[in-house]
Amino acid sequence: MKKGYFITFEGAEGSGKSTQIRNAVAFLEKKGRSVVMLREPGGTRISEAIRAILLDKNLKEMTHVTELLLYLAARAQIVREKILPALKKGKVVICDRFEDSTRAYQGFGRRIPLSSIEQVNCLVRDSLRPDLTFVLDIDIAKGLARGGRHDRIEREALSFHERVRHGFLSLAKKEPKRMVVLDTSKSAESVSQKVRERLERVFGQ
Repeated sequence: MKKGYFITFEGAEGSGKSTQIRNAVAFLEKKGRSVVMLREPGGTRISEAIRAILLDKNLKEMTHVTELLLYLAARAQIVREKILPALKKGKVVICDRFEDSTRAYQGFGRRIPLSSIEQVNCLVRDSLRPDLTFVLDIDIAKGLARGGRHDRIEREALSFHERVRHGFLSLAKKEPKRMVVLDTSKSAESVSQKVRERLERVFGQ
């Protein structure tokens, strides 16, 4: 496998993405793959600055459209500065969130029409799409209790986070070949095993 491969991890707050991403990176590196680990929003100097604005709990007056465009601006930067160059070099890029989060949070959560989001998505990432997406599913109350409610997004109402979870599961049903839903009520190791099994299918024994 000479070409690059783009993997994303998605899920609601407290779903355990960070742990599973670290485990996946370690697994692929043991197989001799060169891996780039990134997060959204963030990953570049510009995108990290945008992240600080987006998660600032004091910016309560931010409109939903402003929020959407800031997320997309951060993505436009990381796609061109980090993701595409790494993929061209044949690396595996693993990103903590990508455009499925925009669909779930701003589409299902904020109720911005998905058709409007898709129009701008195409401009932001051009033809780039994840090759494989792991969706870590968790009971919302448990996830928020696990992760805490520190930033602006985490502090949203429970009903908002329920819509986000529903959004991820709805998206996964539409793209079952790309999006793998994992139940994180199981142990972290059992979830990691599921991730490794899927990666084995892609990268071989």
